[in-house]
Amino acid sequence: MPNNYDNIASTYDFLSQLVFGQALRNSQKVLLHHIPPCAKVLIVGGGTGWILEEITKIHTSGLDITYVEISEKMIALSRQKNAGSNVVKFVNVPVENFRAGQHYDIIFTAFLFDNFQVSRIQNVFRQLDRLLEPGGKWLFADFHIDHYNGSLWKIVLLKTMLVFFKIVCGIEAEKLTDMAPYFTGSGYLVLQESYHFSRFIKGLAYHKPVTADILS
Repeated sequence: MPNNYDNIASTYDFLSQLVFGQALRNSQKVLLHHIPPCAKVLIVGGGTGWILEEITKIHTSGLDITYVEISEKMIALSRQKNAGSNVVKFVNVPVENFRAGQHYDIIFTAFLFDNFQVSRIQNVFRQLDRLLEPGGKWLFADFHIDHYNGSLWKIVLLKTMLVFFKIVCGIEAEKLTDMAPYFTGSGYLVLQESYHFSRFIKGLAYHKPVTADILS
């Protein structure tokens, strides 16, 4: 199954911190204050589940969290994390197979879209966009390369990661897709923007307007 991190689940956090220190986590943690009390939260591609414990430090109860993850082993690790008294529903399916019976106040995607081929990104984006309530927030973190002022080491490191994860996890992506046009094209507004690891990693909080146009 493509884009499945089962083969690396037990060592993923160690390897990510070995290369990036706390930068990957910090890019996500700075966004968590956007989650309001009693929110319905959709987390897609949550990995080992450490983010659940960080969310619990802010909201010990009251949240209704749906946790979608393709890797069965990542789900198993996530179930062991402390989510306080928040309700967490774990769903072990590829995001494109996920069918929700509700809409969400918050969507959280971290390093998700860098797994997909360009041809599939629009469908996944539109699928998630339809699940976010008008006026909701999309918390987004991913790698970033400024093509007008790119650093060679970032390009080499990104290419190395894509090749590694293609071999080990079968990811589809062959390059990093700039997701900003997808959000701006659907009327999303940037509420917060932060950069980490010499601007190689970014975290953004997007606001979906009540009358946002759907990406065509």
